[in-house]
Amino acid sequence: MITAQRSLSGSSQSPRSPSSQPYLSVSVTDPVKLGNGVQAYISYRVITKTNFPEYQGPEKIVIRRYNDFVWLRDRLFEKYKGIFIPPLPEKSAVEKFRFSAEFIEMRRQALDVFVNRIAAHNDLQQSEDLRTFLQADEETMERLRSQETGIFKKKPADFMQILKDVQSKVSDVVLGKEKPVEESNPEYEKLKHYVFELENHLTEAQKHAYRLVKRHKELGQSLSDFGKAVKLLGACEGQALGKAFSELGAKSETLSVKLQKEAHQLLMNFEEPLKDYVRAVQSIKATIGERANAFRQQCELAETMKLKEINLDKLMLTRSDRVGEAEHEYRELKAESEEATRRFETIVRLMNEEIVRFQEQKTQDMGIAFHEFAKGQARLANSIADAWRSLLPKLEACSST
Repeated sequence: MITAQRSLSGSSQSPRSPSSQPYLSVSVTDPVKLGNGVQAYISYRVITKTNFPEYQGPEKIVIRRYNDFVWLRDRLFEKYKGIFIPPLPEKSAVEKFRFSAEFIEMRRQALDVFVNRIAAHNDLQQSEDLRTFLQADEETMERLRSQETGIFKKKPADFMQILKDVQSKVSDVVLGKEKPVEESNPEYEKLKHYVFELENHLTEAQKHAYRLVKRHKELGQSLSDFGKAVKLLGACEGQALGKAFSELGAKSETLSVKLQKEAHQLLMNFEEPLKDYVRAVQSIKATIGERANAFRQQCELAETMKLKEINLDKLMLTRSDRVGEAEHEYRELKAESEEATRRFETIVRLMNEEIVRFQEQKTQDMGIAFHEFAKGQARLANSIADAWRSLLPKLEACSST
């Protein structure tokens, strides 16, 4: 659970206290499997505690499913252009993993991070859609999902395809495969290259983190199998050697448990944060795509307005009867062009703010992840060394007799 405050100063006061700082905390808990077969899904208890006056009360508990989180993300993506909307964890494509305890816990943790990042964002936390998500009953949420039109009507897989198409388009632009109307801005070019480089490096790091988790699991399983085999071997030997082998087997099994536990910690506290940031970069790329669209629209409207202006001048010179109609069209187009320019400038301003916020948060989160990784590896190495070291005198005594 993460606490979001509108003020930078912290407060440990209860959200019920009228003198406390503005406070919004959300936790995603208690995943439960509902339904059977292809209709089965996981529901989550979402607990909100706040003293924001626009909320119904200091505490609210609702039940949500994954599609509700998708609804929230889609709404925010459509309404908050220029803001990096936090990413959602993807659905498991493999049926047998969908309801495994490990997958469910990873999904729960990722959904908790998702909604709390929204709650901690100065703009997104004021969203009416967030309030609906955190307070509406299940029937209302189901009705809202079924009533969506346009981009909101699409399934999660369809929406992810939209993001992939946008990202592919941006990739083509960055790599020079396509030459549409685009910004000529050195700082913006630097930002795009940074985002693509960051995605490559994060993806590579996450891939190797996955291999580390797999190696820990495999080593833990091998030690468990080895421990059982050595204990059986000890049962066939004499008293001294048999006892030494039995202790060796027991130590192996104990270390196996430690390795499996560390593999889980490595997965949740190291690989998953890296994977989450890979998804976050994809969200940034989608925003880059929105900025590119806004820029093109601005340029196209400006060009069309010039043509309209030339046409209007011609009509005025010839004192055409269509001057009034042309002037009206020109004013409408000018207003639309000015609105497109404001929309583009807003996206640029927000993106500049967002990238600073993203980099600060990334530095903090990656620092924690790598610290936990190093601490866990040191702890595991010490446990392994201590376990084997404790056996050396007994094994040496057996080898010298």
